[in-house]
Amino acid sequence: QPGVLKPKKGLIILGAIILGLMLSIVGVLLRSLFNRGIESPQVLEEHGISVYASIPLSEWQKARDSVKTIKGIKRYKQSLLLAVGNPTDLAIEAIRSLRTSLHFAMMQAQNNVLMMTGVSPSIGKTFVCANLAAVISQTNKRVLLIDCDMRKGYTHELLGTNNVNGLSEILIGQGDITTAAKPTSIAKFDLIPRGQVPPNPSELLMSERFAELVNWASKNYDLVLIDTPPILAVTDAAIVGRHVGTTLMVARYAVNTLKEVETSLSRFEQNGIPVKGVILNSIFRRASAYQDYGYYEYEYKSDAK
Repeated sequence: QPGVLKPKKGLIILGAIILGLMLSIVGVLLRSLFNRGIESPQVLEEHGISVYASIPLSEWQKARDSVKTIKGIKRYKQSLLLAVGNPTDLAIEAIRSLRTSLHFAMMQAQNNVLMMTGVSPSIGKTFVCANLAAVISQTNKRVLLIDCDMRKGYTHELLGTNNVNGLSEILIGQGDITTAAKPTSIAKFDLIPRGQVPPNPSELLMSERFAELVNWASKNYDLVLIDTPPILAVTDAAIVGRHVGTTLMVARYAVNTLKEVETSLSRFEQNGIPVKGVILNSIFRRASAYQDYGYYEYEYKSDAK
């Protein structure tokens, strides 16, 4: 009919696409606004949470890290432990300060076993744990690191040892507790790797065999460090925590939120496990634009490697 304007389908489609993009951007901005990560130790301290260390992001570490991809899954790979490769790095200086704080904090603990857990995956918990073990061993103390992340642990890669006869084999009775520890390239620093991935990690950690391992380690080393999976991912840390005298939790700067930290602490409290404090890891200057950099990115699925 004359005088009737027909809608232009092309313009309508284009307008819908532009509107959709604008709404998506607004949604992302709103999520960022209401779900901001912790950007200062004071945020935690103001809520009554002790901060045992604030560890800066290491430029030296970043330059030497590499990521290999296997079936689309990113895995952390490193050629040299920071405490050995660059012992004057600011991150290592912060970990030395943590070592001093722990010396006094553990004086009243029930044993010499320290559990290091995390709020969530990909926050640098194992980096902190391994380098802490290294700097403590450098003070002529015998240190044993036990990798209790039987799903995705990689301390054997980090420290250049094999993964044969690890924790999982010990807990199912295929390995001898007294010969389980493997020497690393660092003097007085031994490791028990995760072993092959079992179908039931949590149940193995609840066994009497694990209690025997912890007791043996406590008697034969000056310090036992246990690296556990993040508490918001699985329950393993709540099980392991019953055997340790001291617990510290790692959170990542600008990534983990105050709510996540409080929820994690609440889970430990529900299981009767006191957490001494939090380590705020990977602190960077906003101007340096390192928000997208991740030390350790991995999905929380069993790895049969």
